[in-house]
Amino acid sequence: MNILFLHSSSDLYGASKIILAVNELCLKKGHQCTVVLSEDGPLASKLKALGATLILSYLGILRRQYLNPEGILNRLVANYKAYRFLTRLCRTEKIDLIYSNTTGVIVGVFVASKLGIRHIWHVHEIIEKPYLLFRILSGLINTKNNQAIAVSEAVKKHWTKYVAPHKIDVLYNGVDYWLFENTTSDLRQTLNISTDTILIGMMGRVHFWKGQDYFVKIAGDVFAGYEYLHENINTLIVANHLQAHVTQLPFRADITNVYNALDIFILPSLLPDPAPLVVTEAMAAGLAVVATEQGGAMEMMENNVSGLLIPINNEAAAAKMIEPLISNEAYRKNMGAQAKARMQEKFSRTQFNEQIMACIEKQS
Repeated sequence: MNILFLHSSSDLYGASKIILAVNELCLKKGHQCTVVLSEDGPLASKLKALGATLILSYLGILRRQYLNPEGILNRLVANYKAYRFLTRLCRTEKIDLIYSNTTGVIVGVFVASKLGIRHIWHVHEIIEKPYLLFRILSGLINTKNNQAIAVSEAVKKHWTKYVAPHKIDVLYNGVDYWLFENTTSDLRQTLNISTDTILIGMMGRVHFWKGQDYFVKIAGDVFAGYEYLHENINTLIVANHLQAHVTQLPFRADITNVYNALDIFILPSLLPDPAPLVVTEAMAAGLAVVATEQGGAMEMMENNVSGLLIPINNEAAAAKMIEPLISNEAYRKNMGAQAKARMQEKFSRTQFNEQIMACIEKQS
């Protein structure tokens, strides 16, 4: 099968990890994979190393910065150019399936409709605003040749307000949990943090809804356009005299090294996080995981058993709930063990591989 993959970025964060994993799987299965990205970057290098055919061409990716009259015109023109290019590419390469990753990529559904090609749309987002964009995307997901994959039940529930339920299947992101086993970490030594210090952290891009100012232990770089948030966080750290207690790290590729140094993992998102891959990674590492009570995290862990759900943006209440994890090692380790067992049972890479290939190889 000749598969055309369209993706919205060339970083190595959550959605990019998924497109990389799907390409690796499809190539091993003998399918021909062509990937179109709008920009070069770490993901592009890894895709080429796998043996995928990589094309760099603007796809008219939807981003918040274009939500103005000038920006909308810009996206219309960019998507029209992408549509013409991809239509020619599909005909030349005899593409059988178009796989669009994230709702930021909309051109694939138009090309698929034009050529009568099956289209899979991997939906990673819960888009609440702007409402008009939500309605437009819902209409596109409903199109004839399209089948959507939602990364959690929370995502499906959101989109089926206006999308027929049979158009969306739920497929949880998988994690190679064995990568987190029998590994050691030198992060504490590198940062000069003693082994008896309870180390609490979060991992993710600095973005306005990720909640770094709600919990200021960071391991991630800044999402384009939000560089100012680093300064806001630094100001918050200084104002609360936390310079000796909080460490900000740039992007790290050695995520197992980071996870295995931690005692507690926090996901402090202020808006619904559809299916936070960092939660399942932290669970795979056997960490006690704390997350704000919303989005996909509520499906990933059982509250007070394999994880802890905290209120959104209520620091005093959240701190009080987390304190027993800090003071009680047995409670903390038991929760981490429960999290690891749940992750292996429900969110393994093996399960993901079986389900995603069933979807890709499904006969129309």
